[in-house]
Amino acid sequence: MNPRKLSGLQKNVLRLYRDCLRAIERKPEASRARFQAFARHEFEKNTASLRRTDVKAIEHLLRVGRRRLEQYQSPNVRDIAIV
Repeated sequence: MNPRKLSGLQKNVLRLYRDCLRAIERKPEASRARFQAFARHEFEKNTASLRRTDVKAIEHLLRVGRRRLEQYQSPNVRDIAIV
């Protein structure tokens, strides 16, 4: 049985999520759980409101997510909260 092939867009979303998880590993141990909760919350929030066929919205959210990841990778960002 062949596993379902992922589209390029789906691969990009998974790559962003993995990059987020890798960035969290470089954060202080005391705040890692909050960073993980924040990342999960953001991805779940956006998956609930989008259809898989809404390519433009998904591409927009990927760009926003990349920019946020760059900001949060800064060593000056040591903690985060879900608001």
